[in-house]
Amino acid sequence: MAMVFAPNTQSDQEDNPEEHLHLRNLGAKLRSHRKAAGLTLTELAARVDLDKGYLSRIENGKKVPPLATLSRLANALDIEAGSLIGYSVSTPGTWRGVSVVRHDEQRPTVMGGTTFGYDYFALSKAKPNHALQPFLFSFPEQIDKYVFFQHDGEELLYVLSGKIEWQVGSQKYVLKAGDTIHFDSQIPHRGRSLSGQATALVVMFSPAGFDENLA
Repeated sequence: MAMVFAPNTQSDQEDNPEEHLHLRNLGAKLRSHRKAAGLTLTELAARVDLDKGYLSRIENGKKVPPLATLSRLANALDIEAGSLIGYSVSTPGTWRGVSVVRHDEQRPTVMGGTTFGYDYFALSKAKPNHALQPFLFSFPEQIDKYVFFQHDGEELLYVLSGKIEWQVGSQKYVLKAGDTIHFDSQIPHRGRSLSGQATALVVMFSPAGFDENLA
């Protein structure tokens, strides 16, 4: 899953760590990527124009950086921001060529968008490297205006309940229950609920397989 962070023209603001439970391992991941890149704290801090002490506190889990800073760190390390957040796919059962998931077997799945308020429930026992990944998806009402999602392949979204605004590139579409949108997922995209709880069937497809690239 690739996240696209739009430029932030305002000063970075500290986010509330309690709102970012999925970032709890960010510091350790950042340190690991920094060392793999052969950079010292001083060198990485200079690349992203951060104070060395502030960067040290991030690595030690004492600070959670705002999204714009997270993006700058990822760019400096030549990695995707999602690899700093860390996510995993936990699909029920084992893939044996055919998958049946009963209504009470749908399990929450942690993915890149989970950190930003999107909820996923796996609808298949397919392995993460399968090209097609279906989910039951629910939308947050509030989204970060600087964050989009972008990944290889295609995506189809069928609205099951509620009313949503779905943005693909610069175009915004208002969708209601029964509406479908199919788009090239290499185009930055995101969505939010316009009327309380809203759910959709989301099918993601990548010719190269999942490989931690889908949102």
